Order: sequence, then C-alpha cells, then structure tokens
Amino acid sequence: MEQTIDRSRLFWASCLALLVTSLSFGIRAGILNELGTTFQLTASELGVITATAFWGFPLAVIIGGMVVDIIGMKRLLLIAFLFHLAGIIFTIFASGYWSLFLSTLLIGIANGTVEAACNPLVATIYPDNKTTKLNHFHLWFPGGIFIGTLIVFFFNKIGLGWQVQVATMIIPTLLYGYFFSRLTFPVTERVAAGVSTGDMYKALLSPLFIFMIICMFGTAITELFTGQWIDVLLRSVTDNALLVLTLTTGIMVLGRGLAEPVVHRFSPQGVLLISAALSVVGLYLLGHTSGNMIFVGALAFGMGVCYFWPTMIGFVAENLPRTGAVGLNFMGGAGMFAVSLYLIFMGGYYDNLVKSKIPAGISEAEAANLLAEARKAAGPEIINVTLVIPIILTVAFAGLVFYMRGRKKAVVA
Repeated sequence: MEQTIDRSRLFWASCLALLVTSLSFGIRAGILNELGTTFQLTASELGVITATAFWGFPLAVIIGGMVVDIIGMKRLLLIAFLFHLAGIIFTIFASGYWSLFLSTLLIGIANGTVEAACNPLVATIYPDNKTTKLNHFHLWFPGGIFIGTLIVFFFNKIGLGWQVQVATMIIPTLLYGYFFSRLTFPVTERVAAGVSTGDMYKALLSPLFIFMIICMFGTAITELFTGQWIDVLLRSVTDNALLVLTLTTGIMVLGRGLAEPVVHRFSPQGVLLISAALSVVGLYLLGHTSGNMIFVGALAFGMGVCYFWPTMIGFVAENLPRTGAVGLNFMGGAGMFAVSLYLIFMGGYYDNLVKSKIPAGISEAEAANLLAEARKAAGPEIINVTLVIPIILTVAFAGLVFYMRGRKKAVVA
C-alpha cells in the first residue's frame, strides 16, 4: 500500500535539521574569541577555521543538489545526520588548530547536505507558496543563531565551558535523525514534472539565473560574514557585541515568520530591493556609531538581511523552476563559497589593519596597551569595506524589479 506523505511533519523535521545548522553558527560565533585564546590562534587562523564551515557547505550542497534526484532526499538527510554528529563530537574533543579545522569542515558538510535536501523538499511539498514557506523554513537559521548566542551568553555566566555549549547541539541532531528515518518522502518537483536532466542543466545557463548567482555572492557575504564575525569586529567597540548578533537574528526570526504578507505585497524582487537598501543603512550605522546607536544599526541590519537567503532561493524556485534542485543548491553553494573566501581575506586584512595601527620600535608593553585601540578602530573599518556590497546590490535589485515587470512567470513543464 502506498504510504502517505505527511508534509507538515516533513516540514517541521526540516526546521529541526536547520536548527542544528544554525546553532553551529551561533555557538561558533560566540566562542570564537575563547577558541582563539585557548588554542593561541591568530585572527587569520580563526578566519580559516570559520571559513572551513563555508567550504564544506558549498561542497556538500552542490554535490547533494546533483545527486538528490538519484538517491532521494531521505538518504541525503540521514547522511547529514551522521556528519553533524561526527562534527559535533570532534569539536568537543578538539585539541588545536587542525582538529578544529576538521570538525568545522564536517559540520559544514552536514549543514550543506541539510540545505541540499531541505530546500527542494520545501519547494516540492508547497508548490503554490514556495517563497513564503522557504522563508518560514529559513527563519530557523537566525532562530538557531539567536538561541546559540543566548546559550553562549548564559552558559558563560554560570561558568559552563565552550565544550558543554557545543554539546547542546547533540539533542536536536539525534531528534531530526530519528524523525527523518521514520518519514516517507516525495520525489523532487522536477522529477515529478518530468523535466529531463539535460533540460535542467540547460536552464542553469539562463542569463537570469547567472545574474542571481552573482547577486547571491553579495547577499550571503552581507548576511553571514557580518553575523559570524560580529563578536570579533565589535568586541572592542561595545561590551555587548554578541548581543548585537542576538538582536539582529531576533529581528530576522520575526521578519521571516511574517514573510507571507510582505512577499505577496512587494513580490520577491521587491523584497530583495528593500532588503539591500536596509542593509546599507544597518552596516553604515554599525561601522560609524558607538554606544546604544550600534543597536539601532543592528535593528536596521537585521531587517535588511532578514529576507535575503530564503527569498533569493524562493525567487529561483518560482521563476526558474526548470533548474530544479540543482538550481536551488547552486544558489546556496555559491553564497557559502563566496563567504568562505571573504572570511579568509578579511581575517588577514583585519590582522594587517591591527598591526598597521601599532607603531614599530615600541616595547611589548606599549604594544599591548595600544592593541585594544587598534582593534577598536579595525573592526568598524572591516564593516565599512563590506558596506560597498549591499550598495551594489541595491542597484542590481532595482534593475531586477524593472526587468521582472515585463517577464511572464515560468512554469516547470
């Protein structure tokens, strides 16, 4: 007898898997400085370790996107479960740079595999409401970061170390692995519609798809680089740098939860234009203000990046459906790959900025006294460099709004 597809349970199990992904981001962002101190790592080394998660993600999401139609979404998610469990355990028992590198890579691969399966899954089970449901699904990304930063904040207050903070991810990992092992999955939308593999790959050469891939570089860097490094960049500027990230992600959760009326009122491309403009305002305030005004900047920034990731993927799902699971996952892979390169570059750039602000020929004691001031100046400078990206995106998405007014909506078959 044919088993029934329970799309509600599939959706909530997907949200739980994404929660693990986002917890890894939030907790890692919160313990980054402590890892640097514990293992005597430079900002460049921390940048490479952080970037490793972003390498593993595109590797997994692109490969996963290419095989998901063959092996099925269920098998892919069970593979994600195994990688998550291994990565978390290896992180808890990390002893230095290379063990952190490996464990972060495993978690990155798991994170990418979750997206490789869950993005097409959500698009398949909600074919008439893709962008809204992808926003509802992706609210668990900032939601998990929000929870993760609170875990770090409160666990630090009561004296529980970073290993215990990382270990909290084991519980939702075991839960989503169990749920997915028990549920029945549909085939992907592209397979159900009978679009051939050849036609799917031809659709990837569409000028509109290539344009969206390029824009994904910028939207991902604007959102994820800033969020992942906020504690490093602003720690010397405010005593509550991690709470800036908590506020930003809290706004993102609320915004994505209310996505339906926003997307229907402004269209996906209209939402992207508004998001880019608000991101410009938010980053400008984060890079040019201090004190309580930083939290105003965080509020604007959170409203700006709120819809970026799910609406970019939702736009492709709605307007370029023939690209299938590969198209959705190429978008995610492109975004994470861009962030990984940017993290490495900016880690080195940050170190050089700090060094350039400490005069040569002074004693170690004098250099130590100047270090805090050097970091205080370097963090906002990094934010100001990143500000250029959403400015370019604002222009690009304005063009997209005008282009889409004259374009008919695509269909799968």
